[in-house]
Amino acid sequence: MNARAAPASLSELFWAFNRLALQGFGGVLAVTQRELVERLGWLSREEFLDAFAIAQVLPGPNIVNLALMLGDRFFGSRGAFAALAGMLLFPSLIVIGMAALYGQFAVLPIVSNALRGMGAVAAGLIMATGLKLLPSLKKSPLGRTAAMILTLATVAAAVYWRLPLPQLLLSLGSIGVALAWWGLRRQARSSQA
Repeated sequence: MNARAAPASLSELFWAFNRLALQGFGGVLAVTQRELVERLGWLSREEFLDAFAIAQVLPGPNIVNLALMLGDRFFGSRGAFAALAGMLLFPSLIVIGMAALYGQFAVLPIVSNALRGMGAVAAGLIMATGLKLLPSLKKSPLGRTAAMILTLATVAAAVYWRLPLPQLLLSLGSIGVALAWWGLRRQARSSQA
């Protein structure tokens, strides 16, 4: 770990991930990057991308995996538990309460329209975060061009051809892994020369 900032205590870690979870309706990637990299300074953009890439291939929600990894990085298993509790405790209570309310008011058009609008906001936040992280791809073994092509292919496969997630991961995910592996080998060869 570099000379980056770090949480001073387990409670700071808990409240940081609690804040992330409570800010991110429908997805917390944009909020997570802003909080952990820009505001708290616990990770660089490159470290965030690396950790997030690992979190994506592990089973379970990406942000939960990221919370576990960072909690463990700073405080071991106690930190992993504190970060996980911060991510899940209050949001779980809120979701249970909202589910009860939704059962009462689901038939109202304003409720369905509000949920549709929140979905659009979440999609916009994810796209904005992707654009903000785009310069970091210069250092990626995959390379910016290949990453952009894979991104466009993934969007097309998901939106237009409606391929299910397992097929996307097996096809385009395998291609991305192979290209990154090839890029890492190429970087290793050039550094040896």
